[in-house]
Amino acid sequence: MAATPSPPAPSRAFVVAGCGYSGSRVAMRLAKLGHVIGITRVPRKPKFEAPFGLDMITWDFDASGAAKLPRPGLASFDVIYLVPPPAAGTTDPRILHFLEALPASPARIAYISTTGVYGDAGGAAVNEDTQPDPSTDRARRRLAAEDALRAWCEARSVEWVILRVPGIYGPGRMPVERLRRGEPVLALPEAAPGNRIHVDDLADACVAALMKPQARNRIYNVGDGDHMSNTAFLSFIARLTGLPPPPQLPMSELKALRSEAALSFLSESRRVDTSRLRQELGFTPRYANPEHGIRASLAGR
Repeated sequence: MAATPSPPAPSRAFVVAGCGYSGSRVAMRLAKLGHVIGITRVPRKPKFEAPFGLDMITWDFDASGAAKLPRPGLASFDVIYLVPPPAAGTTDPRILHFLEALPASPARIAYISTTGVYGDAGGAAVNEDTQPDPSTDRARRRLAAEDALRAWCEARSVEWVILRVPGIYGPGRMPVERLRRGEPVLALPEAAPGNRIHVDDLADACVAALMKPQARNRIYNVGDGDHMSNTAFLSFIARLTGLPPPPQLPMSELKALRSEAALSFLSESRRVDTSRLRQELGFTPRYANPEHGIRASLAGR
């Protein structure tokens, strides 16, 4: 009986910092292309197999001077960073700790930021040339991380890519419990345009950011291109799940019921233009229609 041939040696290597909900899907795709080191803040086992495998390690992103990270098996490697900043402050020390701990300079680093860096545009369109104007500390931390990464990379001739990402949804991350609790939403006539991305589409965009030569030193907005309001999004989920539609209240009444953080989302309005991602990287989301993405997510796909 002939022996089963061994898979070819990997020709690429990757570091995925932050293998959580989105990062684990990115790692799954990259592990089919080369050797992957996945880094988490809590112990986690990979939920998949791939030709070249995945080495999962835990590392403390909050510890200054933490031990050096292991180097992938190839001289050249790429990094994608999906770790959120700390919950307070206006800077992100975590990304600085991570950059200090890299065993060598990578070829390229992709950073997952947020469209929140644009702040409130009053419902107008924003693109990558729009001047960031964050209105919350949460968004200021992300913009500070963008600036820190670019400065670090440019000082070492390392390529960088920044993906500015809106709300992420998908299997296991649907607001069904919120609907069951009957939490009110903003009345439809007052509801602002929404921006979101299905987690599998985000993972595809992340891979493109690492693999496409034309992504070098570029910023890309990510999104499905649709601007369904959050009120309409939740109402459609309610209809599909057979739950009562969420009560709709005017902003004047909703303010008394929501936390300051939740209100910050409602007070900002913008339409995120994703043309550059589509035109330069050839990215086409499989769930450009959020109704299709909702159906797939509720079915666990």
